Amino acid sequence: MATTRLIAAVMAGGVGKRLMPLTAERAKPAVPFGGIYRIVDFILSNCLHSGIRQILVLTQYKSDSLNRHLIHAWYPLFPPSLGYMIEAVPPQQWVGERWYAGTADSVYQSFFRVRDLRPEHVAVLAGDHIYKMDIRRMFEFHVDSGADATVSCIEAPVEEAAGAFGVAVVGPDGERIVSFEEKPQKPTPIPGRPDTCLASMGIYIFRSKVLDDVLEAGPGRQRQYDFGTDILPSMVAGGARVCAWQFRDERGQPGYWRDVGTVDALYEANMDLVRPVPRLNLYDDVWPIIGLRRHVPPAKFVFAQADAEGGRRGEAHDSLVSSGVIVSGGRVKRSVLSPRVRVNSFASVEDSVLHDNVDVGRYAILRRAIVDKGVRIPAGEQIGVDLARDRARFTVSDRGIVVIPKNYQFEPRAVGPRVET
Repeated sequence: MATTRLIAAVMAGGVGKRLMPLTAERAKPAVPFGGIYRIVDFILSNCLHSGIRQILVLTQYKSDSLNRHLIHAWYPLFPPSLGYMIEAVPPQQWVGERWYAGTADSVYQSFFRVRDLRPEHVAVLAGDHIYKMDIRRMFEFHVDSGADATVSCIEAPVEEAAGAFGVAVVGPDGERIVSFEEKPQKPTPIPGRPDTCLASMGIYIFRSKVLDDVLEAGPGRQRQYDFGTDILPSMVAGGARVCAWQFRDERGQPGYWRDVGTVDALYEANMDLVRPVPRLNLYDDVWPIIGLRRHVPPAKFVFAQADAEGGRRGEAHDSLVSSGVIVSGGRVKRSVLSPRVRVNSFASVEDSVLHDNVDVGRYAILRRAIVDKGVRIPAGEQIGVDLARDRARFTVSDRGIVVIPKNYQFEPRAVGPRVET
């Protein structure tokens, strides 16, 4: 089925407080992921491969980094001469002279652009999720079922969904949603499966006229206005046909999807990539993830003296190593290294995510850390070894992930013997 009748609105304006300090200078969708990508690349790649050629990216919070990424990585792929379009839509205070106040309000305030494009259907997509999905399959279900709105759902353990995801309950036909709650503390399980519920992925398709009407009817009631809290429950209660589409992979199993709105979730999603057989395949020629192409040299590993001889060995195991990386006599395990990272002699990097241009000094130790761009780790520094000391300087997540902010300046700390290269 052609998707020319469908446009996408990507909600990309949230503050991202739970991702601080990674969002101190950028919007959530612009946060680096997987070495060479930004989070938004996964959403936009899904749209492109699904045949969606008109995309509105609804921006607000610290959008400069995101805007530049769209210009350099994505605008060339959507030539207007072919009727394609990808457009950043900032809040313009057309409604009550205020900024976006919730997910639904961001679409409401930007709906003038949707009306200009006159689509029959609108896909509303969160900008901070990691997944690979053929949206055409969901769209076909949406049209065939005659739904006013369709919610993409995934089976999730009840204990994980509690307080974290919207939860849908479907009727006897297995499609129509009869109840929808946003982040309930006690999710309603799937009948006959007391430990599993149907969790919303924050991915929706609406009939355009229906969405226009429901948005117009809502914002006057309250300032904060969200899809999960307001739109979907009111539509279900009002008798609209709201259906659940279950996201499954080519084997019929629940598809890979992660909401990476927290430090721990972002870290775990990166660690998923370094597994021997990751569920999210970045090496898929059929459905490649598209990002910014950068002109940097190949990765390099230098020094190969055996450790027993007291020498150095530059090596990486179970890791993603991007172009421009130099592992110069250091060791890397289960980590993601972005372009132009350097790991110097006798340094150890384990279970960590290093963004662009991070330099790890000699004898430094990094464990379970996310290091943002441009940080220079001094020789002998230890991160992730003493969490009490780390908490005094950095953000440490609930699961003990140390986050070092962009361009952080360390005090030099010399440890270990000096060995010249």
